[in-house]
Amino acid sequence: MENQQVTGRKLKLFKAIAIVLPLIILVVAELLLRLFDYGHDTRLFIKYPDDQNYWVINKYASAPYFSDTANATKGSIEPFRVEKSANTFRIFVLGESTTAGYPYFHNGSFHRWLQYRLMHTYPDIHFEIVNVSLTAVNSYTVLDFGKEVVNYKPDAVLVYTGHNEYYGALGVGSTSHIANNRFLIEAVLYLRKFRLVQLYDNIINKFRSNKSGAIDERENLMKRMAASQQIPYNSAAYLTGIDQYQKNMDELCRVMQEKHIPMFLSTLVSNEKDIKPFISDTNKSISADEQYNSGNTSYKAGKYTLAKQQFDKARELDMLRFRAPDAMNQIVIQLAKKYSDVHLVDAKTVFEQHSPNQILGNETILEHVHPNLYGYALLSDAFYQAIKKEHIIKAEVDKEMSFNELLDQMPITKLDSLNGAYTIMMLETGWPFNKPIPASFKRGDTPEEQLAGALSTNRISWLDAMNQLFQYGIKSNNKKMALKAVEAVMLEYPQNTTYQVYAGRLSFDTGNYANAVFYLKKLYDANPSFENAEDMYLVLLKTDQPDKSIKYIQAAIQIQGNKQQLNGLLSLVNEVIDLKNKMIIAPNNKDLMGQIALDYHKIGADEAANKYEK
Repeated sequence: MENQQVTGRKLKLFKAIAIVLPLIILVVAELLLRLFDYGHDTRLFIKYPDDQNYWVINKYASAPYFSDTANATKGSIEPFRVEKSANTFRIFVLGESTTAGYPYFHNGSFHRWLQYRLMHTYPDIHFEIVNVSLTAVNSYTVLDFGKEVVNYKPDAVLVYTGHNEYYGALGVGSTSHIANNRFLIEAVLYLRKFRLVQLYDNIINKFRSNKSGAIDERENLMKRMAASQQIPYNSAAYLTGIDQYQKNMDELCRVMQEKHIPMFLSTLVSNEKDIKPFISDTNKSISADEQYNSGNTSYKAGKYTLAKQQFDKARELDMLRFRAPDAMNQIVIQLAKKYSDVHLVDAKTVFEQHSPNQILGNETILEHVHPNLYGYALLSDAFYQAIKKEHIIKAEVDKEMSFNELLDQMPITKLDSLNGAYTIMMLETGWPFNKPIPASFKRGDTPEEQLAGALSTNRISWLDAMNQLFQYGIKSNNKKMALKAVEAVMLEYPQNTTYQVYAGRLSFDTGNYANAVFYLKKLYDANPSFENAEDMYLVLLKTDQPDKSIKYIQAAIQIQGNKQQLNGLLSLVNEVIDLKNKMIIAPNNKDLMGQIALDYHKIGADEAANKYEK
């Protein structure tokens, strides 16, 4: 009996060991792989290698979503502080290629238009607008990234996504498709964070590439990601894409609601009028091509309401689903009603209001879904107006930048515009557009055209292109060109204060005095040094703002000590202020004006003196 008990205990022990030992082996193997730095950390943010005081997006954050990591896309380097300062308003932007700003990226993206407008409208607030959007992803990636950004103290989250639901990573029609079951997809995504699973994936991909040939990276990413190129309207795959979008976006909204984070969710825009359906089902009684052709006929006849309906139907019936169905816009509208912290950004209505006969076409959109520069400006305005409406920025408006002022002042260069045009032209030579480059096309020889050609073919970086454009502007005495280039780079690298110095001085040289004061004040606020105080009081005096200059003259005296020259300057400035007060009573007194002009000349503010001499 005792032997039987011993045997039973041994059997239980062996079973326990049989269960536990493989787990121990897996844990040890995982730890060894991490110890030898195999595989990747897939967290969304890592410390910025160039400055440990900042976070940046991890270039491997997208890897779990792609079955073949050769297709995995990477985000932009947009550092934000580890320690969020008291006067910082932090916004995260989530989405796909449109949200990332394709094909312009950098300052072409709507979030940069928004940043430029906000920082000029609220100059005393430091805005951190961090774009973590990626090309070729869909709502699965957006949801997971959203779950992570809530831990980094956002004041708002902006979301524009939906066009990649079928062919983006994990989409039902994509080469990275796993399954239609959400639990299974989430389980695979979780497991892909482990180094053992990454090792397994790499072995499988290596075996697959040896067997069937490596991915041909000469093919555009659209073609490489599209596996099922025909998804009929109302088919099982079509409905799966809509269901997946609805559930992922609902969960994202719920996460934001629970954290009480304002989320701004946008409707989607796509080209209706000037993009022919990619794949039309000729076996159906009503095909995409027939609807599109009818739309063109109605449009030419001036029947715009009917034409819009027909163009919309053509998009819905297009079996190559690179344009989101209207059902996704309806989901966005309903989610904004369901959750109090989710606010609707109706970009589609904004685009319609700025399109001929309210039908979206090439006036705002480059090809099928990506806006042109004017379109990105409109998208930024849609988000700006929604943010403004909710009063989430607790600050007084200094001087609101209007949309027209934004269009005029935004540091978008001709180089950026040409680069986008060249990039789209090359994209459209491939599938599914298959449009040859026009025989009449000839790239010009201007510096912008040469640099844009090199940039669009990856022979030069954007920063190098901007630096060369700046140098050309200085050499040719085209200070407006130089200013645009400096402002553009400054938005890309806000931590580098050198660009603010150039922006302030060039703004003054080009007569944009408000801009000069804006940039030099930003510089002073960040570093109240003697040099920055001197720049501030000089620009304020030159722009006839003596009362505002006093603060900076006094700061300079405090830093430098009671130097005779600065005290003399302070006396002259106080005299100018007194004379200007007297002019309120006697506005046409030429003696007062002459004395003000004389004092300004003594100060060295000849620009202000000229105003009174005239």
